[in-house]
Amino acid sequence: MSPQSAMRVLVIDDEKNIRAALAVCLEASGCEVTTVATGEAALAAMSQIPFDLALLDVRLGQESGIDLLPRLLAECPNLAVVLITAYATIASAVDALKRGASDYLQKPFTPEQIRHVVATVSERRAADRRLAELGRELRDAVPEIDLETRSSKMRAALEIVARTATSEAAVMLRGENGTGKGVLARFLHTHSPRRDHPLVVVNCPTLSEELLTSELFGHSKGSFTGAVRDQPGRVEAAEGGTLFLDEVAEIAPGLQAKLLRFLQEKQFERVGETRLRRADVRIVAATNRDLEADVAAGRFRQDLLYRLNVVEVNVPALRERPEDIVPLARRFLSFFARTARRSTQDLSPRAEKLLVDYPWPGNVRELRNTMERTVILWPAQLVEPAAFPERMLAEAGVGPRLGGDATLDEIEREHVLRVVARSTSLEEAARILGIDASTLYRKRRQYGGEG
Repeated sequence: MSPQSAMRVLVIDDEKNIRAALAVCLEASGCEVTTVATGEAALAAMSQIPFDLALLDVRLGQESGIDLLPRLLAECPNLAVVLITAYATIASAVDALKRGASDYLQKPFTPEQIRHVVATVSERRAADRRLAELGRELRDAVPEIDLETRSSKMRAALEIVARTATSEAAVMLRGENGTGKGVLARFLHTHSPRRDHPLVVVNCPTLSEELLTSELFGHSKGSFTGAVRDQPGRVEAAEGGTLFLDEVAEIAPGLQAKLLRFLQEKQFERVGETRLRRADVRIVAATNRDLEADVAAGRFRQDLLYRLNVVEVNVPALRERPEDIVPLARRFLSFFARTARRSTQDLSPRAEKLLVDYPWPGNVRELRNTMERTVILWPAQLVEPAAFPERMLAEAGVGPRLGGDATLDEIEREHVLRVVARSTSLEEAARILGIDASTLYRKRRQYGGEG
C-alpha cells in the first residue's frame, strides 16, 4: 500500500501493550496508525484526522466502547469500526452490529485476523472511491443512473456492478423493462479492462432463431438465400470486448445450445461452416423474465442459466425506490434544461407528491421521458401536476374537478396549462382555446410561464 493511499487507523484501547502490538501489526500492513486510551482522546483525534478504520476496545477502563460507538460514527459516518474484546457473547455482537459496527474481534486475535480486517476495509474503501468516481463521470452523461441513490436496494445493485466491473465474470442483469439494465451493461464495459475494445449489443427478441444465429455467429457465402458473401457475426465483432445479450430469455432452445458451447469453450462456427473459430469476449446478459420459472417449464436451459448467472444483479423497479424519484426527476429536469438552453424548472409540492405516488410501469425510462416532455412543453418555471401526461393525472385523480369546489380562475388556469403542455406551439394552443396568441402569451406570463 503506497503512502498516498495508506489507510488511516485509530486504535482505542486502555491497555498499553495491546495498543503497541496493534500499531506494529497495522504499520507492517502499510497503515498510518494513531493510538489512544480513552474515548475523549479518540474524539479529539478524529476532529484532526479523517480515519478510515477504528479498532475499538469494548471496555475502556470505566468507559464503554459500545456507548462510544455512536459518537464515533456521528463524528465520521463513513468510519469502519471493529470492536475488540475478551468478553464476546452473541448478544454483545448483535448489539454492536445494530449500533453500526462493521465487525467484531475476540481477544486473543492473531496478526492474520488484523490483516484480514485491514484488507476488507481497504476493498470497501476502494469500491466506494470507484462508485464516487463513476458517479461523477456518469452524472451529466447518463442521468438515469443515480449513484447517489438513497435506496438500499439500488445501492446494493450498484455496489455489485462496481465490484464486478474489473472482473471477467459473466453478469446477469435482472429487472423490469426501463430500469436501466442497458445503461448498467455499458457501465460494466467502460470500467472494465476491456474498455478499449468494442461493446456489442444484441437485442435477442427482434430476430428469428435463424437470423439471430447468423447475427451472433456470422454465416458463410451461400449458407442461405441472400447470403451473398461471408459475414462475421456479433461475437467476432466483440473480440476483446463485451457482448451484451439483451432479453436473453427470448433465445430459442436450438440457439441456446450453441451459445452454451461458446460460453464453455470460447469456440463457435459460422452458419454454413464446419471450421471452428475462437473469440475472447465477456458476456453480460439481461432479462425481465423469471428464468428459474422458464427452466422449470423447459423454455430455458438450466446449464446455460448457470453459465450466464455467475454474478447476478437485481435492478429494482422505480416504485421500489420511492426515495429516489424526486431527486432523479430533478436531475432529469436539469439535464434536459441544459440541452434546451433554458433555466432549470422546479417541482411544486403537488407535482412531487404525484411523482412519488405514481406506480411508474415504465420505470426510469418513463420518468426520463416524462421530464424531457415537461422541459419541452411546460411553459411555467414551477412544474405543476398539469405538466404531466393525462394517464398520470387520471391515475392520481389530481386537478380541479368540474362541478367541484374549484374557482373559475383555478379551472381556467388548469385547462390553459394542460392545453399548452400537450400542444406543439403556442399558436396551436391558442387555436384550441379559441383565443389569440397574444392573450395566451399574457395568461402564460400570469400563470408563471416564461415570456
